[in-house]
Amino acid sequence: MTSEIRDKIRAFIKARDWEKFHSPKNISMSIAIEAAELMEHFQWLTIEQSKELLANKRKRVEIEDELADIAIFVLDFCNLSDIDIEKIILRKLAKTARKYPVRLVKGKAHKYTYYRRKKRITKRE
Repeated sequence: MTSEIRDKIRAFIKARDWEKFHSPKNISMSIAIEAAELMEHFQWLTIEQSKELLANKRKRVEIEDELADIAIFVLDFCNLSDIDIEKIILRKLAKTARKYPVRLVKGKAHKYTYYRRKKRITKRE
């Protein structure tokens, strides 16, 4: 499925002669800009309000559009850089699993450095 979508994105850009504007620098900036536009929908809301926002059909479509923009730019970046998105996601999940072992982090939201510090403190005691 990813390769079909990547091909459609590539064709969309080519048909509009936009390749000249699509560099890693520009696309990375576009990803950040679109992510900020997604965040705008949730700015100043409580956690509960942010969940309720998704129940509003019109707002949900706007949010989905922002997510699609982010995904399109991410896949375009992969096209430009010949990056296999599935491969790098699996590699990153494996790295993250090592940083956040279930036995230490289940139900907690600390950054991995918290667990390293805690481990050093425990060893000293």
